Amino acid sequence: MEDRYSRQRLFKPIGTTGQENLSKARVAVIGCGALGSAIAETLTRAGVGEIHLVDRDYVELSNLQRQQLFTEEDAKGMTPKVVAAEKRLKAIRSDVRLMTYMEHLDGRLMEKLAGVCTLIMDATDNFETRLVINDASAKYRIPWIYGACVGSTGVVFPFVPGETPCFRCLLPVLPAVNQTCDTVGIIPPAVQVTAALQCTEALKWLSGNPDALRKKVHHFDLWDPNQHDIGVSRIKNPECATCGKEPVFPALGARSQGSYAVLCGRDAVQVLPDPSRLISLADAEKIGQQANGAVKRTPFFVELNVHGKRAVLFKDGRLLIHGIRNVAEGRRFYHQLFG
Repeated sequence: MEDRYSRQRLFKPIGTTGQENLSKARVAVIGCGALGSAIAETLTRAGVGEIHLVDRDYVELSNLQRQQLFTEEDAKGMTPKVVAAEKRLKAIRSDVRLMTYMEHLDGRLMEKLAGVCTLIMDATDNFETRLVINDASAKYRIPWIYGACVGSTGVVFPFVPGETPCFRCLLPVLPAVNQTCDTVGIIPPAVQVTAALQCTEALKWLSGNPDALRKKVHHFDLWDPNQHDIGVSRIKNPECATCGKEPVFPALGARSQGSYAVLCGRDAVQVLPDPSRLISLADAEKIGQQANGAVKRTPFFVELNVHGKRAVLFKDGRLLIHGIRNVAEGRRFYHQLFG
C-alpha cells in the first residue's frame, strides 16, 4: 500500500527521519476557532502523533465563514468546538491521538499540557492567554508558535526559550492589536496564511530542523499587499518576569476567586466563578425555569434566555453572557441570576 506521507517524505528537509519525528510529536493547540481549526487539521494531515485541543466555546453560525472544521449542523446544535473538531479530525485520520479540553485555559491546565507536549501552537485571541502560554513555555523549556490575524493582516513568530526574547519582552514592539474581528472583520485568506506560516514553523521544529526557524517577527497584509520582518534579537529584557535572571512566571498564578472578562470579538462577557462556589447544570436549569425563562439543556451546557439576556453555563461552571460588552454589566447579570 502506498505510504500516506510519501509526498512529505520526498521533501528533503523532512525525509524519513523527519516524518518519524512528527509521528512521535505531541502538540498542544490552544484555541479551536479560525486559526486553531486550520492548524489542527494541517498537523493531523501531516502525521503529528498526538494533538491536545483546548477551547472553551461552542460552534455558532458566524464561525463558519472562516473556521474550516465545522458545519451548519454543528452550529445548529451548538456543538462544543473541541467535540466537533475531534469528530472531523478522526474522520481525516483515524490513528491520530486526540485529547480534548472544553475549558478555559488557566495556569494549571497550561502547566499540565506543557509537561507532556513538545510544542505549543497559539490560536488564541487575547494577550492574557498568550502570557499564560508564554510563562509555561519558558518554565518547561518548550517553544510556542505565536500567530494573530485580523482584517487582511497577520503576524507570526516562533518563541524558543533560551534563544529568542519571550512574548512579555516583545509586547512593546509587537503590532498593536486594538482592532478585533468584531470591529473590523476578517477574511478567510488571512486566517489560512497565518495558520500556514505557523504550521510551517511547527514542521521545522518537530521534524528536527530548528535552524530553519524564523528569526524575525513576520507581519503581512494580503489586501494592501505588503509584508515586513521585525528584528527582535536585541529586545530581550534581563529583568523580564518570565525569561529574565530571576523568573517568577506571574501568569501561571492560581486563580482563587471569581473573575470576569470581555471576550474579544464575541460581544459577550465570560464569568469564571469562585472555585468554592460552582453552579451545576441542574442548578442553572432550575433557576432558569423559576425565572420563567427559556431553558435548553445539552450534555455540555445549559442555555438560558432570562431577564432579556442569553447566557450559557458550562459544566465547569463558566458562564457566557451574550449581548453585553462590559464587565460591570456582566457582574450585575450574574448576581441577578445566581445571587
